[in-house]
Amino acid sequence: MAKIGVFVCHCGENIASKVDTGNLVKALSDHPGVEICNEYKYFCSDPGQETVKRAIRENNLTGVVVAACSPRMHETTFRKACAEAGLNPYMLELANIREQCSWVHSDKDQATEKAIEITRSLVEKVKRNNELKPISVPVTRRALVIGGGIAGIQAALDIAGAGREVILVEREPSIGGHMSQLSETFPTLDCSQCILTPRMVEAIQHPNITVLTYSEVEEVDGYIGNFKVKVRKKARYVDMSKCTGCGDCIQKCPVKKIPSEFECGLGNRTAIYTPFAQAVPNVPVIDKNRCTYFKNGKCKICQKTCQIENCIDFEMQDTFEEFEIGAIVVATGFQIQDTSVYGEYGYGKYKDVITGLHFERLASASGPTAGKILRPSDGKEPETVVFIQCAGSRDPSKGVKYCSKICCMYTAKHAMLFAHKHHDGNSKIFYMDIRAAGKGYDEFTRRAIEEDEAEYLRGRVSKVFEENGKLIVRGVDTLLGKPVEVAADMVVLATAIVPQPDAKEFAKKIGIGYDEYGFYNEAHLKLRPVETATAGIYLCGACQSPKDIPDSVAQASATAAKVLGLFSREQLEREPVVAAVGEATCAGCWGCVSACPYNAIEQKEIRDRNGNLVKEVASVNPGLCQGCGTCVTFCRSNSIDLAGFTEKQIFAEVMAL
Repeated sequence: MAKIGVFVCHCGENIASKVDTGNLVKALSDHPGVEICNEYKYFCSDPGQETVKRAIRENNLTGVVVAACSPRMHETTFRKACAEAGLNPYMLELANIREQCSWVHSDKDQATEKAIEITRSLVEKVKRNNELKPISVPVTRRALVIGGGIAGIQAALDIAGAGREVILVEREPSIGGHMSQLSETFPTLDCSQCILTPRMVEAIQHPNITVLTYSEVEEVDGYIGNFKVKVRKKARYVDMSKCTGCGDCIQKCPVKKIPSEFECGLGNRTAIYTPFAQAVPNVPVIDKNRCTYFKNGKCKICQKTCQIENCIDFEMQDTFEEFEIGAIVVATGFQIQDTSVYGEYGYGKYKDVITGLHFERLASASGPTAGKILRPSDGKEPETVVFIQCAGSRDPSKGVKYCSKICCMYTAKHAMLFAHKHHDGNSKIFYMDIRAAGKGYDEFTRRAIEEDEAEYLRGRVSKVFEENGKLIVRGVDTLLGKPVEVAADMVVLATAIVPQPDAKEFAKKIGIGYDEYGFYNEAHLKLRPVETATAGIYLCGACQSPKDIPDSVAQASATAAKVLGLFSREQLEREPVVAAVGEATCAGCWGCVSACPYNAIEQKEIRDRNGNLVKEVASVNPGLCQGCGTCVTFCRSNSIDLAGFTEKQIFAEVMAL
């Protein structure tokens, strides 16, 4: 005989304002199998949970239904309470009468009736629940960090600092990411390289970190605690174990006019190069597409110049290395939007219309102009610089609806840097509104206005065109209510932050979700902000959404804490809500294999005692299965059931309505 306890939560006004909890209790008290039914203001509170525990013990309950909020919010809370009272935690069901009733209905009678039906259906389901046990899987205590920017470096250092092995994979020849391109950082205006370079060196010298630069993740298989990852190590054509970083090969290379990606095209590099002076590792790479030898088979000057035998190898090929990984941290970073979509701003047409990243390189002491703010067109110092904010961000017509978060701050920083380097210069900033949310951020923007005399003009720019050697910026000042024209020597666009060009393809490769723009999705925006829906894969930095350096570093440390928590046990317990195949009726059509988004279903051979093959059936790997139920709907022979959501349980719910 079932002995079910039903506990109805008022949740303050969240539920009781639209659901008559008294009538709900009265309706369920007489339902067959219900042993006890009562209500309380907050069952999720400590006294509320004690009430549930006491009821389980005193009434020897075989199942519990809590009519409250979403299972995503408090299912774990009540499962823990049931377990502490001696009841199997999977004999609990949570009736969501908050989101599905009180929050969506204005009529109290209808909301109450719906709440009664939802709760009744779950009483019938819990009667047919089975006592499930968590699945134990072994954990490989090695982490993979994908992306070598500041977020990836911080995550790797935190994990390695706790004594765990880390594989850090970066697709570029050096770690450092976009932070290595910056001049100073807001709101303290300290040197970016001064902060970053020691962390880069610490990462490559750490005994628990293996840094794989100029490498990319090719394949990811497996599941939490037991991933198998294949990494492609692209041919550098330079032996990293032999190279001393002397730079002789770079100096002698005859191909010297290649626009430098690191300098945003404002400077040049050679065909064999290191991205920047402080690159880690300080080992050059040959650009195969620009190298004379790879084009026509002639040259090899770099090899002849090199004093170390066989250090430069033109026959080097890409290699692959496989790793067993327990957890993955994704820190693949961002790119800036292609500003050519803003033809009205003249980007690409006028040399002196540049992006914020271009301005960073001009302001950097290690940049192409040694820190002097000079016009790209003629190398002269500009007198008036116009900064245009939201150049791409918050503009649905250009495909970017969101705010890029950091633009207001770095524009204020750029205005300050220009004032510090050119005391007689004028900075004019066209803005929509100033978003400076962060410690010391608002004070920083006020300092740009009050101390460094940056002039803020509230309004959008309609057009930038050239006239008499000047860039005419035509816009509007909405505070004064009149159009404005500014004759500028240089225009700097605060361009939108967008995901990496291959972000969506990479998400599919490793099995995580992404939003409409290509930023990676977290499992829960508030409660699980660094986890993904795929267990064991975590997010940090701007691959999830636009972020500044402090937020990226904080999130990186958060992912490290999650990884170390996972690595704290040799065996991992996970949810037993997985699919199972009835081998007797399985027809071997393999529809479930193609349908499974987690590659959790394999083909299994059934043999007789003599070893003869009887038939092939589908088999679910419980470590890989995420309990989504897709295979259940695809099974033509109705041979697959999902633990906790079997066909009998679902029919019982339906028949109770």
